[in-house]
Amino acid sequence: MTVKLPKAIETYFKADRTGSPDAVAAAFTENGFVKDKGKTHRGRDAIRAWIADETQQYIYTVEPFLITTENGKTQVTAHAAGEFPGSPIDLRFFFVLASDKVAELEISV
Repeated sequence: MTVKLPKAIETYFKADRTGSPDAVAAAFTENGFVKDKGKTHRGRDAIRAWIADETQQYIYTVEPFLITTENGKTQVTAHAAGEFPGSPIDLRFFFVLASDKVAELEISV
């Protein structure tokens, strides 16, 4: 199933698929942040380091299949599969957008 994603979110998922830390970091605002696995990564340099570490540790694919919006946040539920503990799993991505960039992203189970 294909879902229609806002441009900034589509850019994030496309960048993630390429495995390019620079492309993922570029999807965020200058002071954007990611909360993942109990840690916060603030700013493009920290986001670049976070995704570089993730792509070195794990081989995965993420396919969004549901999108909802509530209280200024866009929730995307996606199926993640690959070589990582607990695979496959559905993850929730909570985005706050600023124009055509991601300002905040929180990833949870």
